[in-house]
Amino acid sequence: MRSLVAVLALAGATLAVPAPAAAASVLAADEPQLAMTPPMGFNNWNATGCEVDEKLIRDMADIFVSSGLKDAGYEYVNVDDCWADATRDPATGRLRNHPTKFPSGIKALADYIHSKGLKFGIYTSAGTMTCARTMPGGLDHEEIDAQTFADWGVDYLKYDNCNNENRPFLERYTKMRDALRKTGRPIVFSICEWGQNKPWEWGKGVGQLWRTTGDINDTYTKMIDILKQNAPLASYAGPGHWNDPDMLEVGNGGMSNVEYRSHFNLWAVMAAPLLIGSDLRKVSKADFDILLNKDVIAVNQDKLGAQGTVLSNAGGHWIFVKPLANGDKAVTLFNETEVNATISTTASAIGLPKSVGYTLRDLWQHKDFQSAGTISASLPPHGSAMFRIKASRDWFRHEPSIDAAVDVRTSFQGIPSTIVPAGEAFTVDVKATNQAPIPVLDASVSLSPPPGWKVERVQAGREHVLLQGRAVTGTWRVTPPAGVSPGDYSMSGLLNLTWVGHGRLSRGGTSALLVPAAPPSGVVDLSTVKTTKERGGYGPIERNMSNGGPKGGDGKPLSINGKKYATGLGMHAPSEVILYVGGKCSAFSAEVGIDDERDAVMMGSATFEVWADGTKVADSGLRTWRDDAVALSGSLKGAKFLRLVETDGGDGVRYDRGDFAVPTLTC
Repeated sequence: MRSLVAVLALAGATLAVPAPAAAASVLAADEPQLAMTPPMGFNNWNATGCEVDEKLIRDMADIFVSSGLKDAGYEYVNVDDCWADATRDPATGRLRNHPTKFPSGIKALADYIHSKGLKFGIYTSAGTMTCARTMPGGLDHEEIDAQTFADWGVDYLKYDNCNNENRPFLERYTKMRDALRKTGRPIVFSICEWGQNKPWEWGKGVGQLWRTTGDINDTYTKMIDILKQNAPLASYAGPGHWNDPDMLEVGNGGMSNVEYRSHFNLWAVMAAPLLIGSDLRKVSKADFDILLNKDVIAVNQDKLGAQGTVLSNAGGHWIFVKPLANGDKAVTLFNETEVNATISTTASAIGLPKSVGYTLRDLWQHKDFQSAGTISASLPPHGSAMFRIKASRDWFRHEPSIDAAVDVRTSFQGIPSTIVPAGEAFTVDVKATNQAPIPVLDASVSLSPPPGWKVERVQAGREHVLLQGRAVTGTWRVTPPAGVSPGDYSMSGLLNLTWVGHGRLSRGGTSALLVPAAPPSGVVDLSTVKTTKERGGYGPIERNMSNGGPKGGDGKPLSINGKKYATGLGMHAPSEVILYVGGKCSAFSAEVGIDDERDAVMMGSATFEVWADGTKVADSGLRTWRDDAVALSGSLKGAKFLRLVETDGGDGVRYDRGDFAVPTLTC
């Protein structure tokens, strides 16, 4: 967790002297055999925070059983902060249940969860109070708390880092480790000190998992930020000692289904704990399908316990490789960018032996294909694919692996190619590549645009014989009608081919498209305009309030160094706003700066930019929390798109809440 109030309460924790390497190795010598695969389960914090009670936790256990989550491998049902009374029992010094939230008591709750064949987890902090400051922490009460947890039947302890009085981190966490072991009950110990003191260097032998980062939230930007911090730490992970990049956000509603699938794929390939952080009573079937993917879970839970490593990351095109216990390799391809991309690697590059053919399993189609060694996928923005590949002698029994891609090309610099204004033509390529060892015959590609859109064929896509590694490509010129309604559309490409001896096969690909609304007219405040596309670094772009948090609508009145503003866009770096102006607007202006919503922390810096198509027309330079607002203006003459950007200024994103105040567009 936590809120800034909690962060302030632990100020100075990062000043503790790191443990010597020798100390870490001694601690590892008697490490208990717990969590030999990454823990799987549930934690309520990200969905409900302190709004937690025993009914919620019982409901989660029931849903584990009824939904198939238990059968898929999820076993821990964990309650986070706010479960205890505000004070300890005056007679015994023990923690006690919150009288109204958990009236039946914690042991009764643990017994209920155990009766379902599941395990129970609980929370406290290595400080005087927990992060929500609603209950006592475990500092200097390690033995009595550990014994209390053992007596209740606790199987998992999350030990946070708030209100720690600047006491040495290693002392605090090893004391609880020792206390847990003294109870004789096997309790998985989750170190939650947010990566501040590099727990990957000393956590093995202290706990079974350790947080490598600050808190996740339900935004794509934060998920990527955490990915980039956790991915380089693969060498520290293994059976019984895992890097923990925080809970899964799948099902909380802040990301798309495509982004949630990528979130799940990436956490799985990184051998991360899979702790569901959403209220399962509200999760959609599509999101349940993600959480229940047993092929992906099998990669995460593989007994070898290797964290996947980054083979390459070229321009946001990620390739992860994870070795598996039976000699297979798992591969995750991930497109971080805002445009469609085809990402590929080979069996040789990931370390498999040379073979005529390979069996390639698509873990989302749950289907095996034959491959000559290429692993490839055409991915939408923020999309991913996950495969399992092995050299095999029966590769020929499976359908050919054919990579089909639909690529959209427009002439707008700096704007995602999937944004296609009404009445303006763009180009589409449908390309299919034979990745199988054998040739396929009579390969042809076709295009299915939205109904009523004008289509002109530029290049026919047909090959009588398509050899291994060769592609067939068709090209079309497509124009949305001038009167088409703004909104989301989809365009499909189709490949038909003959698999010799087996008959005709089809492969498909799609591309999402967005038709923007018509440009505004007159002089308008941009906060009143529905923009074409927005991307916020910490929740949505807010109207007439600051960017408070990830949920939206939780900001404060706009204020830059004491100056109040009635209208504007509240952002948090990195953020971007795109608006189609269609060559009909002449100028944009705003006052920009760091918002005063900083929870009393003196920090925050960013730059603010205005772009006309691919040309930057205004730049604020670095602005900090100390600075007054600065006026920013730029010409949009002839531009098709306006783009507003807030960057982190090059020093990280903490408290980089920034405002485009009084954003005025002249059209």
